[in-house]
Amino acid sequence: MTFAIRAFAPSDEDSVVALWEEAGLTRPWNDPRADIRRKITVQPELFLVAVEDGSVVGSVMAGYDGHRGWLYYLAAAASHRGRGVGRALVAEAERLLEAMGCPKVQLMVRPDNTGARGFYDALGYEPFTTWTTGRRLIVDGPGGPA
Repeated sequence: MTFAIRAFAPSDEDSVVALWEEAGLTRPWNDPRADIRRKITVQPELFLVAVEDGSVVGSVMAGYDGHRGWLYYLAAAASHRGRGVGRALVAEAERLLEAMGCPKVQLMVRPDNTGARGFYDALGYEPFTTWTTGRRLIVDGPGGPA
């Protein structure tokens, strides 16, 4: 492993947004910069980046609400896929969550994202048979699902 994992720094913003766009994680109705601004006000230590030679090559946002943890925005640069960046970011996020007393971690994957589903299957994540629903409280962009 030639990359390091550390907490997100404000100077990482442009690189992280570019990474998310490259990975196909952004949506018109979710402003990624607004998501970053919101995250750094709540548990910023759970917003992690993987860095190699000064460049951001991966990211993950995690959160813990006292009941369970969540993972969001896991991404590895195309140039670094298959090198353990995603696995290392998930492992570090899980370590931090567990240290906070978090008993369980969950995430959401779009049904057509078979690559991500296979990745999480290999890490031991199990699909749930629950109905996921949500409601937008603040509109960032054109309408659409959360």
